[in-house]
Amino acid sequence: MSKDFILPDIGEGIVECEIVEWLVAEGDTIKEDQPVVDVMTDKALVQIPAKEDGVVAKLYYQKGDIAKVHEPLFAITGAENASESASENASENASESAPAPQPAPAPAPAPAASSSAVEDFILPDIGEGIVECEIVEWQVQEGDTIEEDQPVVDVMTDKALVQIPAKAAGVVEKLYYQKGDIAKVHEPLFAVRSESSSNADAPATQPQAQAPAPSSERSEKPGPSVTSGKAIASPAVRRRARELEVDLSKVKGSGAKGRVMKEDVEAFADGGAAPAPAPQAASSSTTAPTAGGKRTEAIRGVKAAMAKAMMNSVSTIPHFTYADEFDLTAVIALQKQLKERYADQGIRITMMPFFIKALSLALKEFPLMNAQVNDDCTEITYFDDHNIGMAVDTKIGLLVPNIKQVQNKSIIDVANEVTRLTQAAREGRVAQEDMKGGTITISNIGVIGGTVATPIINKPEAAIVALGKVQALPRFDADGNVVARQMMTASWSGDHRIIDGGTIARFNKRWQEFLEDPTSMLVHMI
Repeated sequence: MSKDFILPDIGEGIVECEIVEWLVAEGDTIKEDQPVVDVMTDKALVQIPAKEDGVVAKLYYQKGDIAKVHEPLFAITGAENASESASENASENASESAPAPQPAPAPAPAPAASSSAVEDFILPDIGEGIVECEIVEWQVQEGDTIEEDQPVVDVMTDKALVQIPAKAAGVVEKLYYQKGDIAKVHEPLFAVRSESSSNADAPATQPQAQAPAPSSERSEKPGPSVTSGKAIASPAVRRRARELEVDLSKVKGSGAKGRVMKEDVEAFADGGAAPAPAPQAASSSTTAPTAGGKRTEAIRGVKAAMAKAMMNSVSTIPHFTYADEFDLTAVIALQKQLKERYADQGIRITMMPFFIKALSLALKEFPLMNAQVNDDCTEITYFDDHNIGMAVDTKIGLLVPNIKQVQNKSIIDVANEVTRLTQAAREGRVAQEDMKGGTITISNIGVIGGTVATPIINKPEAAIVALGKVQALPRFDADGNVVARQMMTASWSGDHRIIDGGTIARFNKRWQEFLEDPTSMLVHMI
């Protein structure tokens, strides 16, 4: 008996939504709180979870349809009904396939099933607000034996590279995604077979009604399974090899990294040779190159997240830009002195700690620059902590970790944090905590080149500054003489809903004073 799942209230004043993506199909078994469908309201993308266990009987809408709040969204059959039906079908199949005189041996496979159970590894929460990730690299293959806490896969969220470990020991039964695919949080990532006595020759599938047949085949033909462990092959391929009495260790694989494919096994069984992929390469090499070629790639991971975030920022925040020139001659001289002094202690002193600490000192006098406004601009929140972000250009895209509570840190403390976060960002392994809670951001484009920029605000922050490259330029001193000075342009973008030109100009002037006369910073430090 099925019952309808009624679409609940999903936001104040929302009466309908668009079906963006069904995360299940009719006939799927679902668990309580498992995501079932993504819907789009006029305000946000919302994921609807199941309220109880069961089997999806019917989906009332298709992708793109408009669903009404308080009306049926899908129908679900109770899990107990599904299990009873499955048990009945299994009993019928067993009675039809087995002769009457053989009821005693039938239960034999049951202990093997209990000691060799296949379970799905569900992708856990890997960061606040993260609902999906990109598969970067599998560290294991189907058929591999894994240990508890062994790294299984590297995945990329919109913030960092995360390594997913195994929760228990076993054999990898199936990888549900390939490299480059997008995996969903709270959905199966891979299947693992936990076993006590069986090894790689265990059946790849677990239907109870069919269990006796493979078990008898294994007892008659144990040979190939012993040597097949040397080959890279999926459980399905290993099973096919057993059926054809093929020794996998003697089959040359045509798949990636020498993986043995089903076609390789069948070709070996027919004529003793596996199909080679070489002819494809040969035919392509003899083909004349086509003019006007092009290549299309999916935008994923950090780059996709950055694209969405920047679009959202520009479309919702009225930006304005202010730029001014800084004379960094004095602070550069101080930086060089401290760099030499602390080099033996392993402390790396760059210019960035000075920019960050001076910015924090200026924020104390201009708290509006360290504030954030809500989306409809009805509230403004001021932050006591100066969590200053720094944009880092990495091989996986732009990451913006932030240094927490700069107002309580010394130049040395800030320098150590800059080193730690820069190294972690370039490795793509920034902790989620280091990515959250930023209040204002510095982007140092000058290390690459360029003097002036119009940076996009890292929403929901209210301001961002881009530092241009430092140049030795001629300037007049107090006596009118032309001298060489180390000059840099700082380009600000501000949220014009709460920051006006006068405020950002005065704030920038205070920041400039600290940097141009670094000794003045001392009396303001705690």
